[in-house]
Amino acid sequence: MPAMADETLSIQQAEQVDHQLVRGIGIPALTANIVSSTIGAGIFVIPAAVAAGLGPAAPLAFICCAIAMVLFVTCFAIAGSRVSLTGGLYAYVEVAFGKYVGFLAGMLYFLTALGAVAGVVNVLANSIVLVIPFLGGPVIRIVVMLAVYGVLVLINIRGVREGAGAVTTITIAKLLPLLLFIGVGIFFINPQNLSWPGWPGSKPLGDAVILLIFAFVGIEVALIPSGEVKNPARTVPRSAYLALVITTIIYILIQLVAQGTLGVDLANHRDAPLAEAAALFLGNIGRTILLAGATISAFGFVTSDILSSPRMIFAFGRDGALPKWFAHVHPRYRSPDIAIITYAVLALALSVTGTFEKLAVLSNVAVLLMYLLCCAACWFLVQRDVRADGAQPFNFPGMKIVPALAIVAIIWILAHATAWEFEVNGIVLAIASVFYFLRTKLRST
Repeated sequence: MPAMADETLSIQQAEQVDHQLVRGIGIPALTANIVSSTIGAGIFVIPAAVAAGLGPAAPLAFICCAIAMVLFVTCFAIAGSRVSLTGGLYAYVEVAFGKYVGFLAGMLYFLTALGAVAGVVNVLANSIVLVIPFLGGPVIRIVVMLAVYGVLVLINIRGVREGAGAVTTITIAKLLPLLLFIGVGIFFINPQNLSWPGWPGSKPLGDAVILLIFAFVGIEVALIPSGEVKNPARTVPRSAYLALVITTIIYILIQLVAQGTLGVDLANHRDAPLAEAAALFLGNIGRTILLAGATISAFGFVTSDILSSPRMIFAFGRDGALPKWFAHVHPRYRSPDIAIITYAVLALALSVTGTFEKLAVLSNVAVLLMYLLCCAACWFLVQRDVRADGAQPFNFPGMKIVPALAIVAIIWILAHATAWEFEVNGIVLAIASVFYFLRTKLRST
């Protein structure tokens, strides 16, 4: 009972802090934020990898991902309508299961971010090499990655903050090439390139889905500022579903255009499939536009990630889960310099040692485990009838079965991961648990 009382007290304290925030995010703003967080650099390269496994049946993997995401988003919407704390999925898990499980969810987010940024830097390096071929040597490639991280570390240590205008510019810069690709390319589709040779088996479909999930995740980042959302019980579900519909339509159209124009040759262009497809109907200028779009999208993602994700290392140092010097603040620029450098070094090591597909799946396993915790948390929040600010939560008939279906979907997708991905996640969680309990014991004594 005392432990439960402590958890209740901490939740109340968090709510008191969040009440100081202005709830100014409505449906249009939250929908745009989710779309912007979801559509990233991955979609510029993933169509080739999906086509390699499924051929013309590749759009089926997008549909499977969309169905799975509907289940996940429904769980997020249910939980988000009941817990309006800043922190998104991590807040939902912490309210349902307590601080330790919430801490593990935070560690899974950290591993997700690390794998994602390392994978996207691979995309960025590949895009740069296609524009400047002599940078394609293995040593020079590492130098390019080092330069990317080095520049962004210096920028972020100096305390540079991205304003809303900069975020909007980057979003437009990455969406316009994709919309151009769809709008023009749809008239050059060869229907024969989209004919199915047969229904794909469960193994190739599952392998494609676990890779493709990389292009669909991102909603968890957009839901972090839940404490600033107007009427979350109404806004979170509507924005999440609307954003998922928009994203799915864009993704399927991109795959259809790429598959319909390049055919079986799509799988042979792993580094820049959309650029090669655009070259067929827009010429070299089209190829250049898509390469530029991929580069801008990748750089924008890495810039935003290195601005935000190192703060988790800083927080772990501040809270004692890591040595205190990880929470060091630069005396002049007032930025978490040690945390930024540590995060960049870890990301660089992953970027150098892994390919995009390998890193994407590693990131996906971590995010799916985090989703698993959130879907379980959703069920507990409903069972306990937790309500944010006394508001009417998101309800519908048969609601309690959705978390169960979502968990089954996650287990099916995770069944196609390799032992290596689970081992990495397990090692990270084990080390994190040791630090957590050591911190708890030291504090209690």
